[in-house]
Amino acid sequence: MDIFSIVGFVLGFGMVIFGIIVDMSTGFQIVPENISAFIDIQSILIVIGGTIGALMISFSMKQFFQIIKHLKIIFLPPKYKPELYIKQIVEFATKARINGLLALEEDLEKVKDQFMKNSLMMVVDSVEPEKVKQHLETQLEYLDDRHAQARALYDRGSAYAPAFGMIGTLIGLINMLKKLDDPSALGPAMAVALVTTLYGSMMANLVFNPISSKLQVRHDEEFLCKMIICEGVQGIQAGENPKFIEERLARLLPAGKYKIQESGSGDEK
Repeated sequence: MDIFSIVGFVLGFGMVIFGIIVDMSTGFQIVPENISAFIDIQSILIVIGGTIGALMISFSMKQFFQIIKHLKIIFLPPKYKPELYIKQIVEFATKARINGLLALEEDLEKVKDQFMKNSLMMVVDSVEPEKVKQHLETQLEYLDDRHAQARALYDRGSAYAPAFGMIGTLIGLINMLKKLDDPSALGPAMAVALVTTLYGSMMANLVFNPISSKLQVRHDEEFLCKMIICEGVQGIQAGENPKFIEERLARLLPAGKYKIQESGSGDEK
């Protein structure tokens, strides 16, 4: 579980609520009653209802209901450890160099990553190197496009929410101007005018933008491991020295993230 993301959401909303209920005018005081001034059903209907409606128009039902899946990816992310992928690739490269590519077939059932398993199977089946490279690059492009489409829903939501906040503000101002002769009606109309803007900004900056950013982080983690697989599998098929493959894959990681084990087998490249 990604505790850091959970703490971030709780902290973000918590600090906003705390800022509302704390009163510094007469010293440090907590006034829970202040929260009632920021709860407005009309504003909730306009901003949340309007944003959801706009998203339903913009995206298909399948895309819309993937929200639950995306939240699972954020809070219960799959574990992508590029160092382990490199070590596994090097092990396969060493075995293939000693015993040949066909020797890898007996180990494929133990491979948990389906992308790595399919990629190595193409090598074992003697698929032409150019076709293997083209297939792997196409899979990476599909992955990039698919994840970009998922993030698009939240990017669009971060634009819609403030826009409906502004619509709510206009509605409140119109109602206020229509009732200038009734002072008792000015307060509720002004509340709708201002609170809707607050709701729209909070939805954009505490919900949609953070979700989109975290999905980008998850994408980068998976994409890096897929790149390691692509480069490693092509190196194995080309019969490259395992040490050379390891060094090349290590350069895909940030400096110092992966330490290459010194051995005497790395002299030949």
